[in-house]
Amino acid sequence: MGSLFSLASFGIVSDGASAEGEGSFGLPEPVRQGEVSIEEALERRRSVREYAPVPLSLATLGQLAWAAQGVTDSDRGFRTAPTAGATFPLEVDFLIQGVEELDDGVYRYLPGRHALRRRIVGDQRDAVAAAASNQQSLREAPAILALSTVTARTAARYGERAERYVHMEAGHVAQNVSLQAVALDLGTVVIGAFDDDALAAALQLDDGERPLYLMTLGEPG
Repeated sequence: MGSLFSLASFGIVSDGASAEGEGSFGLPEPVRQGEVSIEEALERRRSVREYAPVPLSLATLGQLAWAAQGVTDSDRGFRTAPTAGATFPLEVDFLIQGVEELDDGVYRYLPGRHALRRRIVGDQRDAVAAAASNQQSLREAPAILALSTVTARTAARYGERAERYVHMEAGHVAQNVSLQAVALDLGTVVIGAFDDDALAAALQLDDGERPLYLMTLGEPG
């Protein structure tokens, strides 16, 4: 599927049009019609915990980010995963290593710009693995998707039911990414076993933002 992408759109976004876009790294446009049917992806989806030491391409990262939270209606801002009342409580970070165009580090996905913004410099996989019972797949996978929530965004509208809605949304995102990984011939596994405070510290999350999910990503080993 990588041959369908063009890296021509890669660049630095620094026009200052919005705070979200300042200093961000533009991603190649996502493919919206692939060669793997949804039925085939559903049948092939399995948890994968061993990975080949092959970095992901920038185009592949962009496709996975789009599957997680990409904008599919530019007028209304709707995304690939449903969200209660369009409150969009979730944030997507990628821990990446070895991507040719980017330095190693933790990058946040900016859906409105289809771009990445680096938040932390350097490979943080060991710190994340230490916060998650030292699961080896977190140390070996070339990329990790970390899903976090600012639940207050949803609670402002839905009160105490917000936590339930946020957890539902996290499941929607994880399934999108799982199926997209299959279509890209990648493996992934969803991980929920971690110390919340330790993982929040490793990811340097802001106050009011809490980790929800980890997903390792890479070529099966």
